[in-house]
Amino acid sequence: MNLQLGDTVPDFTQDSQLGPINLYDFGADSWVVLFSHPADYTPVCTTELGEVARLRPEWEKRNVKTIALSVDSAESHKGWIGDINETQHTTVDYPILADADKKVSDLYGMIHPNALNNLTV
Repeated sequence: MNLQLGDTVPDFTQDSQLGPINLYDFGADSWVVLFSHPADYTPVCTTELGEVARLRPEWEKRNVKTIALSVDSAESHKGWIGDINETQHTTVDYPILADADKKVSDLYGMIHPNALNNLTV
């Protein structure tokens, strides 16, 4: 997929630690930042997801919702969120999509077409 400024992004419904998330319903009349990280329990991603949570008031001032994406399961996300909250002294309350089937990452062209199947997003 090759998105350009002004394009409407593709819609999807995907599982998360908060249950199924439909992008269009989730975003509604807000801006949405969709970002990915390679896998749960990785050190740099732990700090990044914690910082996104910590900046929540700034996102809200700008009518922005955040949503993360990982190849790990929703159950794995739940455990990892506990670790993020504890180590980063924050509360991750935004959805982390479970993209083990790579439905969303493929839809958005986030994996190089010649990549091996075992790569993370």
